[in-house]
Amino acid sequence: SIIIEPAKVLFLNNALNHGVLSPLGIQQAQEYGKSMFFLLEANPGPGFGILLAYWMFGKGMAKSSSPGAMIIHVLGGIHEIYFPYILMKPILIIAAIAGGMSGVFTLGLLGGGLIAPSSPGSIFAIIAMTPNTSALVANLSAFAVATVVSCAVASVFIKMSKDVEDDSLESAREDMAERKNRGKELPAEKKVAGKDLKVIVYACDAGMGSSALGAAALRKKLKKDGYKDISVTNCAIGAIPQEAQLVISHEKLAERALADSPQAEHIWVRDFTQNNVYEIVTARLKEAAVETSAPDAGAQEEAAETVSADVLRQENVKIGLPSVSREEAITAAGKMLVASGYVDEGYVQGMLNREHDLSTYIGKGIAIPHGENAVKDTIKKTGIVVCQYPDGVKFGDETAYLVIGIAGVGNDHLAILANIATMVGDYTDEQLEQLFKTKSADELYHVFTKAD
Repeated sequence: SIIIEPAKVLFLNNALNHGVLSPLGIQQAQEYGKSMFFLLEANPGPGFGILLAYWMFGKGMAKSSSPGAMIIHVLGGIHEIYFPYILMKPILIIAAIAGGMSGVFTLGLLGGGLIAPSSPGSIFAIIAMTPNTSALVANLSAFAVATVVSCAVASVFIKMSKDVEDDSLESAREDMAERKNRGKELPAEKKVAGKDLKVIVYACDAGMGSSALGAAALRKKLKKDGYKDISVTNCAIGAIPQEAQLVISHEKLAERALADSPQAEHIWVRDFTQNNVYEIVTARLKEAAVETSAPDAGAQEEAAETVSADVLRQENVKIGLPSVSREEAITAAGKMLVASGYVDEGYVQGMLNREHDLSTYIGKGIAIPHGENAVKDTIKKTGIVVCQYPDGVKFGDETAYLVIGIAGVGNDHLAILANIATMVGDYTDEQLEQLFKTKSADELYHVFTKAD
């Protein structure tokens, strides 16, 4: 509990679950028919107790918002809903640890456990994964005890506090959003030392869009810093090379990536372009005093030569399109790829399927819809289309103003992706706003294909 409860607030829970607890739990469940390893992190009691304490003794927004958070946390299993309440008062991590400890003690005392991981960690999922009545009594008792202990400890700290909580809760939520985008490293022994790091691979389902963009951004930054001997590439999960030392993948694809490259160190992210992978890598390189060379002045020109005029045609840059639904925007981009001879009709459905599994919104008002790995054989040749929606298209809670359809074979599209990475990472809000509103298709085309 001393490890798990703080790790949850720091968004390392998936690394612990997939890398440590679930493998141990599966092994134990096969032998004994159940395992309490599945409940060490999934028990909603510690978080529920803290939210109860805020409801009873809190002030302002923290008090008024806690009932809704309780429903989402316990019934929906979305544990991260209570993280801002701890970040607002970090001392409450003691309450979470105390609740976690008491829950683990109760599980061990009464013989609780689940037959498989509870995902999400809602009370309903826990009940569904409980093998028998005696285990159900133990699991519910662990939830109740953890709730009571956590609530009791948290109540003491909340009553002692005199802070105004409205602003601090909002600040904590902003801090949480920033933490969510940080890379999650496996708590394993196989961390690659900076002096040995030579091969970094970004891996996603299809290996042509999000991972390629992330790889392009990191490769550009490392070359700019003078680290030319480090290879940064991208691929589809299932084709990760054996020589890969550090693999970057989306947290929802964590298990597949780990199974495909068990020899490598893994970092899992929620966003391929907005994360702290660059900071993790450069910190190791600097710690090992890895030598750098002068940045290559011709690097940009070399990249520009790889841009084929057929990859992005000027007629495939559409501006001033009226707002539509996400599905309609993706379908429109897909039909443009079909009409230009880049893909077969089946690719469009693959784009919609990919969006259903993982959002292709990459931040800063840009989305890059592309097909899932299952429809890769429908790609005839590499092609990109650009659709500008000045009033935006909703991608979940975000709004995309540029929807960039991609069908990638080989490396023909990587130079354009490098320019997209620059837009996301380096452009100011004013520069992006200009691109979102420009009435010149030529201007937009130049931004995607320029060499400088």
